[in-house]
Amino acid sequence: MPSYTAPVKDMMFLFEKLRDNKNYNELEKYNEVSSDLVKDILEEAAKINQNLILPLAKSGDENPAVLENGVVRTPPGYKEAYQKYIEDGWTSLSCDPKYGGQGMPKTVSAFFDEMLSSASLSFKLYSELSIGAYNCINHHASDEIKNKYLPKIVEGKWSGTMCLTEPVCGTDLGLLKTKAIKQSDNTYKISGQKIFITSGDHDLTENIIHLVLARSPDSPSGTKGISLFLVPKYIVNQDGSIGPRNGISTGSIESKMGIKGSATCVLNFDDATGYMIGNKDKGLSAMFTMMNLERIVVGIQGLGISEIAYQNSLSYAKERKQGKTNNSKSNNGADFIIDHADIRRTLLNMKSIIEGERALCFWLSQQTEVSLYHPDEKIKQAALDYVSLMTPVVKSLFTDLAMEITSDAMQIHGGYGYTKDQGIEQLYRDNRITPIYEGTNSVQAADLVFRKLSNKKGDVINKFLEMIKSECESKNEKVKTFSKELNHYLGILSKFTDWINDKNKIEKDDVSAAANDYLKSLGYVSIAYAWIKILEVSFNDFNTNKEFYSDKINTAKFYFDKVLPRAEYHYKSAISGSSNIMNFKFN
Repeated sequence: MPSYTAPVKDMMFLFEKLRDNKNYNELEKYNEVSSDLVKDILEEAAKINQNLILPLAKSGDENPAVLENGVVRTPPGYKEAYQKYIEDGWTSLSCDPKYGGQGMPKTVSAFFDEMLSSASLSFKLYSELSIGAYNCINHHASDEIKNKYLPKIVEGKWSGTMCLTEPVCGTDLGLLKTKAIKQSDNTYKISGQKIFITSGDHDLTENIIHLVLARSPDSPSGTKGISLFLVPKYIVNQDGSIGPRNGISTGSIESKMGIKGSATCVLNFDDATGYMIGNKDKGLSAMFTMMNLERIVVGIQGLGISEIAYQNSLSYAKERKQGKTNNSKSNNGADFIIDHADIRRTLLNMKSIIEGERALCFWLSQQTEVSLYHPDEKIKQAALDYVSLMTPVVKSLFTDLAMEITSDAMQIHGGYGYTKDQGIEQLYRDNRITPIYEGTNSVQAADLVFRKLSNKKGDVINKFLEMIKSECESKNEKVKTFSKELNHYLGILSKFTDWINDKNKIEKDDVSAAANDYLKSLGYVSIAYAWIKILEVSFNDFNTNKEFYSDKINTAKFYFDKVLPRAEYHYKSAISGSSNIMNFKFN
């Protein structure tokens, strides 16, 4: 089984030293969230993830969730761990105190999401969608529904799901067939089948609150005719108590490559009672409140799995001996593999990506909070534009790079990495879903280039690039060396953007073929921007902690020398166009 130590020190560095966002610091609701409080939370989070949840990863992989006589049973140890998990209040961390939450900002809850992803992604998924459902209900439901359902979801006694996908439609929700028939009491009867429903059924909570997309008979076709409904597993009585079973049954559980401890269900809705959330035929936009936040969290899943893969690779490289280096330190026998240049390169590649991603995620968490709570509408909108722009980038790049990192972790472990004993191959298998669910990474790239680069408020991408330029005009001469390098890639990304915009008018196949390349170029540049913010602190505060800041500076140097050049490669690949691709004859 892999070992894991939560990177609390690095997380606290970000929380304490990268809180230089003026707009974020103007949010009065977080004035009392002190460093001491956050450190206490993260240290407790580290304990529960390292000691209680980490062993569940292997348990869930070897003893997957099963469907027995219509009842879904979770792996051994899950029930007891979940009870401790909700007793300690972890489901309520970022929720509104009005409904029993602790009211912590996403700058804190994102760190917890990362730890939980490192420890056991399967276990995490049972509560993760609950927070997504909470956010959706909180933003779009009536006060009556909020007061009836949110306290139990926040407490963790009830969980939530997101029910979109059907046998006939995944990404293309316009094909959706689930029906919603209005009743005389203003409830709806929901009928249809949903597939690939994460935590669709299980034995951890008293009730499961499904958020279901469905279409009324009088609604228009396509995505414009979709409404959103709250459909509980058990009907909730007027006094809040659990009533009779609703018309929902589990058809089967998917047999999967990874995340085997998570019950991925086929759900059948047979005249199930549902309650409309938000306005009729506006369900897709309401559901996207949940989906967009969930896409960022999926990116964090990739980050968390990358972290545990790196930690175990580093540990193994320090104790495994194979071959001799050019500067061998051994008179008899072999050297530790960490002394081999290629292994060191691989480890630094992991480390520089992970730490840059974590810093970028912290910045994005700040922007998310500003987009939700800042009193100035103009500032709020600008932050929302940045969040919209970066959501597909974080979801896609972090999960793709997690595939690279978990693959490299297996390679460092050699044959032992391929066997089940070390648990490294499970990290690869568990992560493989992250580039697929919540919208495949290719869909994210298309969303970025066709929808997110600009909106009715103006040219979002150029505002973002200008913001990076202005923030990277450092007064520190040592940082300027890195800023100059970043400016070179900002220039490339600017040319890439112009190419995308021009091609979008005349040859959309070129844009489609280039979408993944563009997303990755933007992602690598964005991570470099996060590293500039780290470097500013590292050089300015160097003498206060030379060992820590020297590590940051040297890791950043590797990223700029060895990883950031990928941004230019993707540009050169993309501008070759799509003619060969589209004209190629497949036999």
